[in-house]
Amino acid sequence: MKLPIEFEKRMKEMLGPDYDNYLASFELESYQGLRVNTLKVPVDTFTELSPFELEKVDWTPKGFYLNNSDKKPSKHPYYFAGLYYLQEPSAMTTASLLPIDEGDKVLDICAAPGGKSTELAAKLNGTGLLVSNDISNSRAKALLKNLELFGAGNTLITSVAPNELANCFPGFFDKILIDAPCSGEGMFRKQSNMTTAWENNGVDLFVGLQKSILTEAVKMLKPGGMIIYSTCTFSPEENEQSIEYLLSLDDSLSLVELPMFDGFDKGHVDWGKTGNEDLTKCRRLWPHRVKGEGHFVAMVQKANTENTGAYSSYKFSKEKLSDEARSFIKSLSYPFDMKRMDVLKDKVYYIPEDMPDVRGLRILRCGLLMGEIKKNRFEPSQALAMFLKMNEFDNSLSLDIDDNRVIKYLKGETIELNDSEKNSVADGFVLICVGDYPLGWGKHSKGVIKNKYLPGWRMM
Repeated sequence: MKLPIEFEKRMKEMLGPDYDNYLASFELESYQGLRVNTLKVPVDTFTELSPFELEKVDWTPKGFYLNNSDKKPSKHPYYFAGLYYLQEPSAMTTASLLPIDEGDKVLDICAAPGGKSTELAAKLNGTGLLVSNDISNSRAKALLKNLELFGAGNTLITSVAPNELANCFPGFFDKILIDAPCSGEGMFRKQSNMTTAWENNGVDLFVGLQKSILTEAVKMLKPGGMIIYSTCTFSPEENEQSIEYLLSLDDSLSLVELPMFDGFDKGHVDWGKTGNEDLTKCRRLWPHRVKGEGHFVAMVQKANTENTGAYSSYKFSKEKLSDEARSFIKSLSYPFDMKRMDVLKDKVYYIPEDMPDVRGLRILRCGLLMGEIKKNRFEPSQALAMFLKMNEFDNSLSLDIDDNRVIKYLKGETIELNDSEKNSVADGFVLICVGDYPLGWGKHSKGVIKNKYLPGWRMM
């Protein structure tokens, strides 16, 4: 592989005699990974039912290497059921290391396509609030899909600049994750075309972006809160020096020691500018030392002082919940708080507890989309199907993983019931499941289930 000359020169200086080992890593295949969604299935249960050959990733309890990827994990019904996320193993590090407590208010500021946000949602376990933002509206749509596929309901998904978030959420978040836009040097093996982007953009462009994001993120951190910062690049300017910049923004910030796993490297004091010995608390992942691509991770904590932030509560609309919507929602076994239902243009949303006033932000989703009010009926949403467990809706159809109707359903086709199923499945909405895991809705009448699977999600 032809690497940019300036990049080679710098890497030789940084790695010294280890450079040849780095260069040799380009002869190896990049690693594919899978992370289990514990919102839906425990890790040990998934490993028992998994059709894939899995090998444990050392630095996260939910992560596995995919050693037999010819089974196309992105086409498997369990993927459509949201049981796992396909993620490069090194990229699993950041969200895994951020300590989330149930009830936390968490921000993922550069969140698309959602690999780290989905893990943050799983850690919150349906509590607190996850704000997932990406400045790119098109990328934020992929983020929305992945969070809904995972069954996350306590979310606010936005597409705004960091300064707009900071104006809305001063001193609000317990935890903030910044997977910063970067020059991507750690991904050269996996995506060789990134070398061209590196030659066109260099490092300085991203240093400026990182500083602008860090400047706003600090304003949103609650006393006692933590920021975890990561890149998939090697340059000191974007890593150790970006952390030095972050520390310079607030004297109450200090670096937190991150765990060392086999093959991890410490941050390098001599690659910074301030001589701060605490930079050794950062972690570097090199593709010739770990089974993964290049990564950098660092975490800081703010001193626990009094929080003076005050926030206005979410403003509910005056639109009324229809009798049909109320009846459907109350029929579910999940303990929804009806006082937190909001209706906006005939769409019903379940608003997370303690949601602040977020008017003025560009919002893709506020809370869980329950469904849509239509004339004399209520249509439950795909997001609601993914949020529920099979036993939380009393009219469900469980299909075996080998049943060809699973694929037919995922492709948008109608489903015909056999004689025994006709006796157990009532007319009306049916929650279609693969095994115990929901895929989406159908509507049953006379032994035939009309497909209600969301068209944009269908298997191609």
